Amino acid sequence: MTAYKVVNPATGTTLEEFPEATDAEIASAIAQSHEAFAKWRHSPVHDRSSVLHRVADLYRTQKQFLAMLITEEMGKPLRESMGEVDLVADIFDYYATEGPGFLADEFLTVRGGGEAIVRTAPVGPLLGIMPWNYPYYQVARFAAPNLMLGNTVVLKHAPSCPRSALAIARIFEEAALPDGAYINLFATNDQVATIIADPRVQGVSLTGSERAGSAVGEIAGRNLKKFVLELGGSDPFIVLDSQDMAATVKAAVSGRMGNGGQACTASKRFIVLEDIYDDFLEPFTSKMAAIVPDDPTNASTRFGPLASEVAVEGVISQVDDAIAKGATLLTGGTRLQGPGAFMHPTVLADVTPDMRAFHEEIFGPVAVVYKVKNAEEAIALANGSAYGLGGSVFSADPEKAKQVADRLDTGMVWINSPTGTQADLPFGGVKASGVGRELAKYGMSEFVNKKLIRTPLS
Repeated sequence: MTAYKVVNPATGTTLEEFPEATDAEIASAIAQSHEAFAKWRHSPVHDRSSVLHRVADLYRTQKQFLAMLITEEMGKPLRESMGEVDLVADIFDYYATEGPGFLADEFLTVRGGGEAIVRTAPVGPLLGIMPWNYPYYQVARFAAPNLMLGNTVVLKHAPSCPRSALAIARIFEEAALPDGAYINLFATNDQVATIIADPRVQGVSLTGSERAGSAVGEIAGRNLKKFVLELGGSDPFIVLDSQDMAATVKAAVSGRMGNGGQACTASKRFIVLEDIYDDFLEPFTSKMAAIVPDDPTNASTRFGPLASEVAVEGVISQVDDAIAKGATLLTGGTRLQGPGAFMHPTVLADVTPDMRAFHEEIFGPVAVVYKVKNAEEAIALANGSAYGLGGSVFSADPEKAKQVADRLDTGMVWINSPTGTQADLPFGGVKASGVGRELAKYGMSEFVNKKLIRTPLS
């Protein structure tokens, strides 16, 4: 039985299955990627830029079709799926426009005179291993900068996203990207290890779980390959004070419930100072309770199913563990009756360190709310997590919020806003949330050869 299949999470119906790659196909793909790199690396920068602009245009013209694919694959509401396609187009346009400048030579002033140049050069074929929660966006933020650099890409997508994986490859083909510069593979885990170990492959980027990141990082390290890992998150949403609690609560609900709560940078831990805790908790719980899961293909739906039955079962087991150990369930906590991977939005309070919900990432529509005495306690609680991806700090005083933000052990902090993403802002974390950065100019600084060319004085 193949692992690559489309199972509609709104109905539980299997729509299509795809065969896994053979070992011969894996070997052929690596050879093709290596051969394509020999040419693509020397292609004019203008040509690479033109390809990326065409990719962006194709995403926009095919938006409705592409959006429906991922809505059926992983349950994302159609309105969010269309927003994801727009973001992807922006990423390709960004690197097509800004990439040539990022590739410009850097001239150094050195002792002894003469000339010293640092040239940004590509390194070779790269492997990307991508997750199901943002099927287009995750690929774009890896592929766009590296194709602009002149690297080539072999892509293993999540087994639950084969249709969108094929659509991505087809768009590159329609945009006239040279054969072999981007190759989609329905690879197995054993084949992934083979690809990483191949001496022609120069690096690997993974977005996924800690377990997957540890496994890939170990294989890459053993084979002396560069790697970038974007792993889990348990982002704090700190409320120091608020002059507009309704707006703060609205942001909190949005931060938790975007993509059904299935985002690494979703707001997951709501840390609120005690003097405004009740003012926050009551309307927040009420708004979470009022959200009704619905058919994700309806244009008006804001919250659909989780991505799979396994996802629902995993989240509910974390909630059940917390309740059994004394946490207070304020709303939700159960799945909906009937077909589909639907779950009620959930709010938990009184969560303590002996509970899984305290330490683990909850990848679904569950908010954990904490009461703290002051900013110092808020910072300590926020930094007590093994994760360090993103976070938010809310205050009527932006400078006070920035002071707290500066002390958070995270890769990103947003002030008076849930954690977000856009093409020209760096994305990545610290601690168990991974290593490396994507997007902005930093996304073109990972898989590169910063080559020194030195011409001393005669």
